[in-house]
Amino acid sequence: MMSHLFRRFGRAFLEMPLVVKIALVWLVFIVGAAIYSRLDRILGQALPLQDPFYQPFLFGEAKPVEGPSSAHWLGTDILSRDNLSRLLHGSWVSLIVATTVVVFGLTVGGFIGAFVGYTRGKVETLTMATLDVILAFPPLVLLLALVAVYKVRNLTMIALVFGVLGIPTYVRIARASTLGVASREFVQAAEAIGTKRRAILFREIIPNIMPALFAYALINAGFVIVVEGTLSYLGLSVQIPEPTWGNMINEGRRDIRQTILPIFWPGLFLTLSVVSLNLVGDWLQQRVAVRSSAL
Repeated sequence: MMSHLFRRFGRAFLEMPLVVKIALVWLVFIVGAAIYSRLDRILGQALPLQDPFYQPFLFGEAKPVEGPSSAHWLGTDILSRDNLSRLLHGSWVSLIVATTVVVFGLTVGGFIGAFVGYTRGKVETLTMATLDVILAFPPLVLLLALVAVYKVRNLTMIALVFGVLGIPTYVRIARASTLGVASREFVQAAEAIGTKRRAILFREIIPNIMPALFAYALINAGFVIVVEGTLSYLGLSVQIPEPTWGNMINEGRRDIRQTILPIFWPGLFLTLSVVSLNLVGDWLQQRVAVRSSAL
């Protein structure tokens, strides 16, 4: 089973355009960097990665705002902290928030959308009317209000707020996909032979709408990373000194006359990650569209 999946992934990777391959490699690097930095934190900086909070200029070991060197590959910030270490630790925040939104969307949003799209009736009408009311509010404004009013500042709560607010869009996409799948011959055949509706929902409907949902999830993850970075920049996300790409940009802007590096590196990582997610998501959407037309 696993070998078959690896072969399918290998064939799909070979068919990808070069730019999508590069984007996928970058995403793998970011995920690996986030996990590596988290392990380093858990093990008490036991891995070969510099402490993102250590300020060596206090002990005469480094100068603030140093350029790239053998000791600091991407230079240091105004407090002489290692830029590379802080970037890698900051990737953990982006990964957790984006993953939470995707998991909530695919599981909760995907199930609700598939259920109401297949069962129809009053439940569908009530659910979609409720979602229309929720989506009438600009999500970014609603997010800013929740974070500001309830003083949410830790990673767990930030991720949960993002995850819950992301559900309505996934419900709408899952419902729309379900309406198309439910009219297919294989679903009608299952109904004709007396298969239970629950079995049809889990065996026929949900597996066939997941590729479209996952393709959207990748693009949505890029948007979420940008929003989290914006909140960090405004001081409304995970608090300093915890490194995130957004608060690194916020800290670096005050010293932009001395050096642009503290802003350039997190901005570059943020941009490359979002562009990569969009490229892979667009490619996957095209694959899903071709597959759907062949059914």
